[in-house]
Amino acid sequence: MIRTPSYKERLGERFGFWRLKLPPSSPDRIWLHAVSVGEVLTAIPLLRRLRESHPAVNVYVSCTTLAGRDIADSRLAGLVQGVFYAPVDYRFAVRRVLRLVRPTLVVVMETEIWPNLYRDARKFGARLVVVNGRISDKAFPRYRPLRWFFAPVLQWADRIMAQGAVSFERYRELGATSVENAGNLKYDFEPNPQEIPSDISAFLARLDAAEIWIAASTMPPETPDDPDEDDVFVEVWRDLSVRRPKSLAVLAPRRPQRFDEAAARLAAAGIPFVRRSLLATADVPVLPAVLLLDSIGELASLYSRAQAVFMGGTLVHRGGHNPLEPAAFGVPVVAGPHMENFQEISDEFTASEAMLRVRSPAEVAAALARILPDGKRREAMGRRSREIAARRRGATARAANEILRLLPLGLARPCHSWPRRLLLTPLSWVWRAGVALHRRTMSHYYSWLPAKVISAGNLAMGGTGKSPFVLWLAGCLREKGMRPAILTRGYRRRHGRGVIVIQPGESASVEATGEEAQTYVRAGFAVGIGADRWAAGQALTARCRPGVFILDDGFQHWAIRRKCDIVLIDAIDPFRGGVFPLGRLREPFKALRRAGAVVLTRTEPGRRYTALEDEIRRWNRDVPLFYSRLVHGAVPRREGVPGAFCGLGQPASFVQTLAAMGIEPAFLETFPDHHHYGRQEIERLRQRAPYLLTTEKDALNIPAGLASAFDVVPIPVRVELDEAGRLLAIDCLQ
Repeated sequence: MIRTPSYKERLGERFGFWRLKLPPSSPDRIWLHAVSVGEVLTAIPLLRRLRESHPAVNVYVSCTTLAGRDIADSRLAGLVQGVFYAPVDYRFAVRRVLRLVRPTLVVVMETEIWPNLYRDARKFGARLVVVNGRISDKAFPRYRPLRWFFAPVLQWADRIMAQGAVSFERYRELGATSVENAGNLKYDFEPNPQEIPSDISAFLARLDAAEIWIAASTMPPETPDDPDEDDVFVEVWRDLSVRRPKSLAVLAPRRPQRFDEAAARLAAAGIPFVRRSLLATADVPVLPAVLLLDSIGELASLYSRAQAVFMGGTLVHRGGHNPLEPAAFGVPVVAGPHMENFQEISDEFTASEAMLRVRSPAEVAAALARILPDGKRREAMGRRSREIAARRRGATARAANEILRLLPLGLARPCHSWPRRLLLTPLSWVWRAGVALHRRTMSHYYSWLPAKVISAGNLAMGGTGKSPFVLWLAGCLREKGMRPAILTRGYRRRHGRGVIVIQPGESASVEATGEEAQTYVRAGFAVGIGADRWAAGQALTARCRPGVFILDDGFQHWAIRRKCDIVLIDAIDPFRGGVFPLGRLREPFKALRRAGAVVLTRTEPGRRYTALEDEIRRWNRDVPLFYSRLVHGAVPRREGVPGAFCGLGQPASFVQTLAAMGIEPAFLETFPDHHHYGRQEIERLRQRAPYLLTTEKDALNIPAGLASAFDVVPIPVRVELDEAGRLLAIDCLQ
C-alpha cells in the first residue's frame, strides 16, 4: 500500500469482510482463484466450458493484483456470480470467505500454494483442484529444502493438473501424490481478430502504417544487472525508426503503475506517441510513432494486426510471459534468454524455429529488423507456431471434465467464526442432550393408533419440501386403495387450538387449519389437525377409519409409534449450519440411524450427490435412498416482467422453480416462513411490477380476494421422485 496506494481500495475484502448476495438456486458453487491478469485470461475459456456443461453452477473468482481484479470485473461479466480480492492466508480470513461462498469446489490456477486455504477448504468439505499448475525455475530451488512443509499441504489437493512434464516432476518431488501432466491451458487460446476495440481500429486505419511491431508486457529490472525493458524499447525504436520509417510500434507495459513512467520516458526521448486512453482527443502522429497501450486486457486483440512481437519479461530475470497468444495469430515472436516460466513452450518453439531468441538487449533491434521485411520468413514462423499450439490443445477440456467430476463429491459443511462457536457450541450440546432425553422419556409412553403410521419428517427446522412430498405420498397410497389420512400439527393456524378432523370432501378455513394443512384438505384427504396428533388420529378413526396414517413432520414426534420413518434432506443446504442454535438442524446426521428411507429433495435431474450420499451412508449404511425435486405446473403468461415473493424456510426452492420456468423476475422479496400477508404488503409489492408470482403455500396466507385484486399468480408444483416404484415397494409402505 505504501508503494501502490490503490491497494488500499477494498482492503476489507483481503480479510474476508465483504458482502455477497448468494443466489440460492444451486448447491454447486466454485471458488476459482486467479492471482493476476494472465491467470484470469487463461481461466476464461475454462469458465465458458463449465458454463456450457453446467449452466446452474455458481462461480466466484478471487484475484490478488489490482490489474487482475480490473480485468476480471470487465471480462468475466456473465460468466461468474462474483469477483473479489483473495483473502490473506490467515485462517480467520479464509474461513470468512468459505462461510460466505460455501463452495463445493475450490479451483486454484497455476502457482498459488496457500496452506490455510488448502487445509480449510478441505475441512469445510470442499474439494480442491489445482489447474494449469506450475512451479517455476526460480521457486523450485527455494521450495525443495522445505519439502517437509509442502508435502502435507499439496496432499490436501484432490487433483493437481500440472501444465507440463517439468512441473509434474517438481510437484512429485515436493510430495504431491494426486498429480498428472494435463497440458497447458494456454495452448487453447482462441484468436479472435474481431475483438480489437473500435477506436483503436479507427486510429490504425487513419495512421495507415506499413507495419506494426509490439513490445508486449515489458517489465522493470529484477536484479541489479537487469535492464529496464522500457528503456530497451526506446533504443530499439530509435534504431528501427531509421530502418523502417513507416512503422508503428506498440508499447504495452505489464503493470498499470508503469503507464505514466513509460509516457514520461517516451516524452523525454522525443518520441512521437499517443496514449491509448487519450485516443479520442489525440491528433494522429506522423510515422514512425508509438502507441502506448495504457490499458488492461486489450493487448491480445492487437496481435492480429502485428508483423512481429518482442515478448517482454525475457530480458530481465522475471521468467518471461506467454508467447502462445501472438503465436496463435501467426505472429513471429522475439524473446530474450529468460523464459523459465514457459520453459517447455519456449524450448519447443525455439527448436522448431517458431520463435527467435536473443541473448541481450542489443540484439533485439537486429532480430526485428531481420523479421519485419521478410514476409516469407514471418509466414513460415507463424505457421510453425500455430501447428505446435494445435498439437497441444485440449487441456481446457481435460480441466473442465475433472472439475465437473469432482464437483458433486464436495459438500459444504458448517464453518462458524470462533466467537459464534465459543458462545453457541455449549448451547448446542444442551439442545442435543435435551432432545435425547425427551426421546428416551417418550419411548416409555409410545401410543398406538388403530392403523399403521408412516412418518414423513426431516432433520432441519423446515424448508425441505416436506409438504409437497406428503401430498405426493398420500396420493400414491390413495391410488393403491389404502385410504390414507394425514396427521398434522396445523402450524400457525389462527383459530382454535384443539383437535380438528376433516373428512374427504369437507372444507375448513385456512385460519382454522393453517396453510400446510389447508393444502391437504383441498387435495381431498382426511386430515387430523392438532398438537396432540394421537388424539387427532383417534378422532379420525372414529369418523372415517383410515387404512394408513401419514404423520406429517413426525421424525421428532415420538408420542406415536410408527412403522417407518421417511426422512427428507435438502440437497441444496443439508447441514443448515449445524445443530441448533449453531444452525437449523433439530438433530445431527447420526439420527439417520432411525430412518427407514431417506429422500433427497431439490435435486437436479441426472446428477449424483455423492458426498451427501456418503455422509448418509456413514450413519445408516443400508437405508434406501431416493432423489426428488419439485416440478412446476403451467401458469398463464402475461405482459411485462413479474415480481416475485415467498415466505418459505428455504427460498432456494422457489428460485429453482422460477429458473426452471425461464423467468427472471424484476425482484424477489423473501419473508419469514409461514408469513401471513397484509393488504399493505401486497399493495407495495404490486406497485413494483405489473403482476406477482408466488407459491401455492404463500397464496393461502393472503387474505381472501387480495390475490385476484392485485394480480398475484401462484405457481403450482408437484413432486417428481426418481425410482418412485422402489420407494412405494419398501416393506413399511405395503
